[in-house]
Amino acid sequence: MSASEVTETAKWDPGLVERTMGVLRPFLRLYHRSEVRGLETFPAGGALVVSNHSGGLFPMDVPVFALGFYDHFGYDRPVYTLSHDLVLTGPTADFFIRNGFIRANHENADEALRSGGVVVVFPGGDYDVYRPTFAENTIDFDGRTGYVRAAINAGVPIVPTVAIGGQESQLYLSRGTGLAKLLRLDKLLRAKILPISFGFPFGLSAVVPLNVPLPTKIVMRVLEPIHITEQFGEDPDIHAVDAYVRGVMQRALDELAAERRLPVIG
Repeated sequence: MSASEVTETAKWDPGLVERTMGVLRPFLRLYHRSEVRGLETFPAGGALVVSNHSGGLFPMDVPVFALGFYDHFGYDRPVYTLSHDLVLTGPTADFFIRNGFIRANHENADEALRSGGVVVVFPGGDYDVYRPTFAENTIDFDGRTGYVRAAINAGVPIVPTVAIGGQESQLYLSRGTGLAKLLRLDKLLRAKILPISFGFPFGLSAVVPLNVPLPTKIVMRVLEPIHITEQFGEDPDIHAVDAYVRGVMQRALDELAAERRLPVIG
C-alpha cells in the first residue's frame, strides 16, 4: 500500500494520542472535573459507542471519554471518532486523524470496527449538540438510525453511553432552525440551524461572538453492551433496536440528572 493509499484508521498514532491525553488531562480533570463510569463492563474487540452530544461549538464528550478509556485500558486499542469533514480539513487535519478522528462514512466505520477498534458516534450530531439547555437531559437523535446498521454490518455490540454537564457550558436557548430557514442558510451553507445561546463574556451569541465554556462538571456513564442479534434476532427491526437503545440511554441519563444538585457545579 502506497502512502497515498493509507486509510485514516491506519494513521492512528498511539504515541501522539498519549501525548495529547497528557496535555488534556489537567484541563479535563481540574476544569471540568471529568468522570467516566462503567468502563469495567466494556467489551473486548470492536465496539460502537453511541452517545448523546453536548457542548455546542466546544463539545468535551470525545476528550472526556477518550481520557477515561485510555487511562483504564492503556494505548494498545484505538478509539476512533466519526467526525464531520470540516474537522478534517486544513492544516490541523493530520493531527486530528492521528488522534483517531475519521470521516463519518460507512466505509471508515466498518474498517475501524472490524479492526477491533472502538468507534464513537453521536447520532444526533449538530441537532443534539445544540439542544436547548432546558432539554439537556433528553436523548434525541432526530430520527437517525444509521448507527444501528453500522453495528450490525460489522458484527459488533453497541455500547450506549450518556453524558451530563456539557450543555451547561453556556445557556443554549434555541437551535435556531426557524432563523436559519429565514436567512436561507439551508440554501447558502447547507446549514439547518443557527444556534442562539447566552454565555461569558459576550452574552447573547448566534455562534459568534464565541463565548468561553463555563467550568461545568462533566460525567459520562458507559452502559452494558447491547449484542443486537442475540437480543433481536438475525434480522432485527432497525427502529425497534434504536428505540431500545434510546430508552436504555434515557433511563441512565435520568439517573445521572437525579444525582446532580446544581448546574455547572454538579
